[in-house]
Amino acid sequence: MTTTTELFRDDLVFSRAVKAVQEHMGTRERNARARRDEGWRREIGADLVAFIAERRSLYLGTASADGRPYIQHRGGPKGFLRVLGATTLGFADFDGGGQFITLGNLAENDKAFIFLMDYLERRRVKLWGRAHIVEDDSWMMNRLAHPDFREEPRRGIVFEVEAWDVNGPNHIPQFVALEDVQAIIDEHRQRIAELEQRITGLTKVMAT
Repeated sequence: MTTTTELFRDDLVFSRAVKAVQEHMGTRERNARARRDEGWRREIGADLVAFIAERRSLYLGTASADGRPYIQHRGGPKGFLRVLGATTLGFADFDGGGQFITLGNLAENDKAFIFLMDYLERRRVKLWGRAHIVEDDSWMMNRLAHPDFREEPRRGIVFEVEAWDVNGPNHIPQFVALEDVQAIIDEHRQRIAELEQRITGLTKVMAT
């Protein structure tokens, strides 16, 4: 049986206009069937927790009161995006370039969207929800803190998940993070240095 909550999430993601386009393109029944079988996920399970823990960046979508959209990139060390509860995420926020478009949008329209990419494994996670700004809350800021932050956060953004979904690898280019490649290179360099030292030692022994 389809619950009221599932219907709400379906309408949240698939508006009447979206459903009309799906109907026109011949994918409406497929999408409806998938949601009847699987429903929309809201709670952040162990699989999503593990995925989030490996992310170094996110894209946050907001819109002004009149619907003008804006996408902001936020990056940080692995784990900068915190899982705060069964349906709650959060991250520390910095001033950046000082435009504050996201902050202005959230002040008048709390609807928001987070897009997470794993370029190495070619996976993407989409999260619909609502967000709000946290300031002058030391308890929450401590929860959003990360030991590898290079500066003190100015505020936090807390995101309440209403629905989330996973997409497949189609059309995702495969990238590797520079720091991951550097770690492998450093490991091999250290191993090469150790082998060279052993060879030098063996050469000296053979020469005597």
